[in-house]
Amino acid sequence: MSRTITIERLGHLGDGLADRGALRVPLTLPGEVVEGTPVADGRVTDTRIVTPSPDRVRAPCPHFRTCGGCALQHASDRFVTDWKAGVVQTALAAQGLQAPFRPVLTSPPRSRRRAVLAGRRTKSGTLVGLHARASDTIVEIPGCLLLDPALMAVIPALREAVALGASRSDELAMTVTLTEGGVDLSIKGGKPMEAALFAGLAALAERAGLARLSWNGDVVVTLCPPVQRFGVARVLPPAGAFLQATREGEAALRDAVVEAVGDARHIVDLFSGLGTFSLPLAAGADVHAVEGEVAMTAALLAGARQAPGLHRVTAETRDLFRRPLLPDELARFDAIVIDPPRAGCEAQAREIAASAVKVVAAVSCNPVTFARDARILGEAGFRLDWVQVVDQFRWSPHVELAARFRR
Repeated sequence: MSRTITIERLGHLGDGLADRGALRVPLTLPGEVVEGTPVADGRVTDTRIVTPSPDRVRAPCPHFRTCGGCALQHASDRFVTDWKAGVVQTALAAQGLQAPFRPVLTSPPRSRRRAVLAGRRTKSGTLVGLHARASDTIVEIPGCLLLDPALMAVIPALREAVALGASRSDELAMTVTLTEGGVDLSIKGGKPMEAALFAGLAALAERAGLARLSWNGDVVVTLCPPVQRFGVARVLPPAGAFLQATREGEAALRDAVVEAVGDARHIVDLFSGLGTFSLPLAAGADVHAVEGEVAMTAALLAGARQAPGLHRVTAETRDLFRRPLLPDELARFDAIVIDPPRAGCEAQAREIAASAVKVVAAVSCNPVTFARDARILGEAGFRLDWVQVVDQFRWSPHVELAARFRR
């Protein structure tokens, strides 16, 4: 039965929440009055806006209501930046913490340089796009305002790849990454490789001008090295490797990290990945990078060896969740950089707290686990100097940040 509902706040997925969180109303904003029909799982369907928020705007993308790639295009930019900063402030407050906040840095439209698109064969042809909101339905996105135009330009090639290598029961996950050499395409979920498929994919890569094409984890062809640049170093990533979503977002996080470590001469970079922070920092300091994936560590070291003018760069492959660096291992460093996955770094934070290191530059993609780990550091005498929220996932509820801790 339809009822009138007042939206109280936004949840962590960007949906409006009402009745103290019992009801979820997509595409609404705090303070709005809506009419809709609650269903068993707490969702509200058949929604009609009765009283709109002054922060409501017309969504700029024609796919917004069907595509699940964006959740907040109906909100003003000012609202989104304030809300994202508020998410971090609320998480910190829940741990009894507060800090000065710098203005949010937001990546521009059409700047996403890495994305995972879905592809599927149909009776009439192929579908390539993003999933609809809370659905496995694929929505085509010819007018997408998120992706860099160079990624949009290879969608016809993705359709060909689906036709070549997907069965009717398969859904392909296609990671497209913009590199110095062109677009790097990594496809998973397709048919097992055989000669005809290999030949077809290699020809497709050449026609589309791809830098590299990989299938189910194996490189089919490299036509131009898909290099990423971190400072003066050029790194050749493994297929489908993690990369910050936008150049602007990466630059904002990197600049915050460089400022946070200051004039430290010996730095350890934990969860270092490909060297996003390690290699720029090595322009002025010795850096030891620690990463859990051996292919990433190898790529980082190869890039460091070929880069001119860097200080000493060392690296080790180590699972920091199972084997965090201990206080005696941390003793030789002036500063720590830490950029963990969404789970945070509770075990490592406790070892940092027990160490003598005085400066920590923290990067996080999860305000809740960041705040938990910040409390651990705070209890050991660290002060949270400042927080820089970075919105490189524009129009999404995703929040990233950098921060400096000092004893």
